Amino acid sequence: MLKSYGWSEELQSQFQAHADRGLTPGRVTVQQRGLYRLATEGGDLSAELSGKLAHEAGEGGYPVAGDWVACATRPAEGAATIHAVLPRSSVFVRKASGPNVAPQTVAANVDIALLTASLNADLSLRRLERYLAVAWESGTQPVVVLTKADACEDVERLVAEVESIAFGCPVHAVSAVTGQGLEALAALLGPGQTAVLLGSSGVGKSTLVNALAGQALMATQGIIEEGARGRHTTTHRELILLPSGGLVLDTPGMRELGLWDNEAGVAAAFGDIEALAARCRFGDCAHRTEPGCAVRAALEDGTLDPDRWKSFGKLQRELAHLDLKDDPLARAEVRRVWIGRHKAARAHMKHKRGGLE
Repeated sequence: MLKSYGWSEELQSQFQAHADRGLTPGRVTVQQRGLYRLATEGGDLSAELSGKLAHEAGEGGYPVAGDWVACATRPAEGAATIHAVLPRSSVFVRKASGPNVAPQTVAANVDIALLTASLNADLSLRRLERYLAVAWESGTQPVVVLTKADACEDVERLVAEVESIAFGCPVHAVSAVTGQGLEALAALLGPGQTAVLLGSSGVGKSTLVNALAGQALMATQGIIEEGARGRHTTTHRELILLPSGGLVLDTPGMRELGLWDNEAGVAAAFGDIEALAARCRFGDCAHRTEPGCAVRAALEDGTLDPDRWKSFGKLQRELAHLDLKDDPLARAEVRRVWIGRHKAARAHMKHKRGGLE
């Protein structure tokens, strides 16, 4: 059973120390508010964390859907206690929603990130750029999946627009109603391959899971037509074994996807801009008024979309803001600079008023 969930010789080697302690391997298939469901050789078990793991796990150290764990099983009770999380081959992390600045681990040990967006009025290239940055940072291969192709009158144009910002990333237009594109998408999910579905509410992630599985495994809802925004259907993270032998991890829709330590991912998602910046005359070019700026030249001749440039700047500022919150020395330096500027401005105005007098 574990092999069907992606167990390998490498994982077996990593697990040996836990096996010596009499623990059993399992994969987290359901994660919901501190409660877990595990796939083990003895079958599916409900699980909770050991007191030690709950106390000692640091940021991102708690199990999430897709994780491999070491657990003590109680088959007669259909239960288990999780004692450790195995090293992750990939991990999706975002800034937790709300006022607190903290990371939230969304999924682990996935091979493919299916970034879903609906071919309706809510399709946003800027949102997709954000998802691409997080996916590239995670260490997985992103694939853009444009759903509800049957309800779109201009699929080719929208696919071309998405391809213009999704460099090195396949783009698939699919329909769960007509079956369009599903065969090509299913071909990506071979035996033991794990994909995670990421996207906003109402883009059709659960419907897509049902189509790939060939049966209604996940509850679905329609969208709110006004603005074409969706409603939440999935309320927890669940790893599902498909008939093809692949696995897909369905996740709740995200109202926001805040960046967290995604510098490399942003650079990968905006590789075209990074390449332009490398051609600037000066290595510290701010891309404003400097001579020989390749970025400004591309904006002026139309080869670089101004909206894409603004999106890149927005994500860069978001990351810089997080760095400042996490680094008291950097905050102090920024404060010192702004105090200096404020004093200089006051001195200038005082001098100007004196001259008028």
